[in-house]
Amino acid sequence: MPLPPTPLAQVEPPTPNLLEPNVGLVFWTAVVFLAVLWILWKYAWGPITDALEEREERIDASMTKAERALEEARQIQAENEKNRREAEQEARQILREAREEAEQLREEEKQKTRKEIQEMQEQARADIEREKENALSELRSEVADLAVQAAGKIIGENLDENRQRRLVDDFIDDLPRN
Repeated sequence: MPLPPTPLAQVEPPTPNLLEPNVGLVFWTAVVFLAVLWILWKYAWGPITDALEEREERIDASMTKAERALEEARQIQAENEKNRREAEQEARQILREAREEAEQLREEEKQKTRKEIQEMQEQARADIEREKENALSELRSEVADLAVQAAGKIIGENLDENRQRRLVDDFIDDLPRN
């Protein structure tokens, strides 16, 4: 069943169409937008852009410092590498000089030892020659004494001792020497 009409008819306001432009709404929206835009421009964008520009400058300065520090680090690294190579070369030179000095000292010691050995051999030869001469001299003296005694026994007469010794010495001097 249908509902009976009510005594006071209620009139419903028309529903606005969202696709229809409303001039008043457009005007007040534009005014509020421009006011917000002006407030943002005056109080927000200036400090924000200044802060962004300051940040950009700090970043650029930091990048420049970092590039300079990197270049300095590269130079220091190259210098350290150069110094290391020079130190290695100097160490090799020192080792080479030390080896040469050691070889020279060893050669000098060999020469010194050879000279000492040669001097000792010459001294030994001189000592042997001197001992040989002493032994020969003693032997001659004994041979002379024996010859005098033998001659005295053979001849039977006793010659004077000086004369006998001179005769024996002359005889021994005439013998070949070895």
